[in-house]
Amino acid sequence: MDNSGTAGADADSILSVRVKYQSSKEFSLDVRFEASVGFTMLLGPSGSGKTTILNCIAGLIRPTSGRIALGSRTLFDSAARIDVPVGQRHLAYLFQTLALFPHMTVGQNVQYGIVNLPARERRERIMPLLDSFHIAHLFNSRPSEISGGERQRTALARSLVTAPELLLLDEPLSALDIATKETILHDLRGWNKSHGIPILYVTHSPEEAFAVGERVAVFEQGRVIATGTPQEVLRTPRQETIAQIAGFENLFDAVVVSLDERQGTMLCRLGNEGHQLEVPLARAEVGASVRIAIRAGDIVIAGEHPHALSAQNTFEGRVVDITRAGVKLIVQVESGVTFEIHITPSACDELQLIPNKRVWLVIKAYSCNLVEPRTPSLINDNP
Repeated sequence: MDNSGTAGADADSILSVRVKYQSSKEFSLDVRFEASVGFTMLLGPSGSGKTTILNCIAGLIRPTSGRIALGSRTLFDSAARIDVPVGQRHLAYLFQTLALFPHMTVGQNVQYGIVNLPARERRERIMPLLDSFHIAHLFNSRPSEISGGERQRTALARSLVTAPELLLLDEPLSALDIATKETILHDLRGWNKSHGIPILYVTHSPEEAFAVGERVAVFEQGRVIATGTPQEVLRTPRQETIAQIAGFENLFDAVVVSLDERQGTMLCRLGNEGHQLEVPLARAEVGASVRIAIRAGDIVIAGEHPHALSAQNTFEGRVVDITRAGVKLIVQVESGVTFEIHITPSACDELQLIPNKRVWLVIKAYSCNLVEPRTPSLINDNP
């Protein structure tokens, strides 16, 4: 976490959320987490409750029960019958739709929330923000005259000009290219170093979580199923939902065949053809059903039978399909089960991969993660 402020200041800035909410669509939210100064990334499948919890914190939705507090200020408490109006919660909320006023200039848009202040004070408030987000030169430009990234910067500056104590971001940068997104997030991090407020950032991108998040909270079916640093939660996921978010493209059902406590591994049988996969030892008995997650980038394709390897898992297979996704190729290989492997175009050319070609797969034991299966979806939330 960002510890730039004093311990007391950080305590005054901690957002504490403990709420339940039942919607008319039979969606049940039961969430408990904390967020301190810096970025807390909210990840999870569509419909898992990420936007709903932002709306509860903002006061746009009234929880069924619970408490929301920002430092010593209580924003909502069902037991004490406290429900602070939206305009008095001292927070900023930036949606996917920026809603800039098209007839106003950048300067007019940014100062819209402080129009009641004297002109000199307004200018003193907005100019540092325009400089922080590199849009001071656009002061007299209208939204239609600037780029998408510049409009996002304008919307951010407009949100922050009121000096909020909390910032809520609901995927506001999702429409931007990676380079533009990275520069805006870099500028926002720079702004927050000197202001020190909690920022809740809804995203579907594990790359964003690693790049800017001090902490992550993973949502599934209206619950928070994991919290911690991005490394703690996403590097070695323990739930299928988190594995999918973190980019483990291969998920297989398997049965434990044998345990080797001395080596710290166990053998699991995949699919109907009886391939055995060596994986890290877990608390499981022989005959138990398990779920295994493997990143597509952690599987190696060989054009001939490999030998003298440290990796114990080698399977013969057949190329089923090859598709391009940006700068990488996605190769589907059938070997009792269907594996997805990501490789470079040059690797594909060197191996001369084509559909039906015979290949071998190489997988390290510690590239295999055992995860808890995802529970069947029981909700219908509007994310």
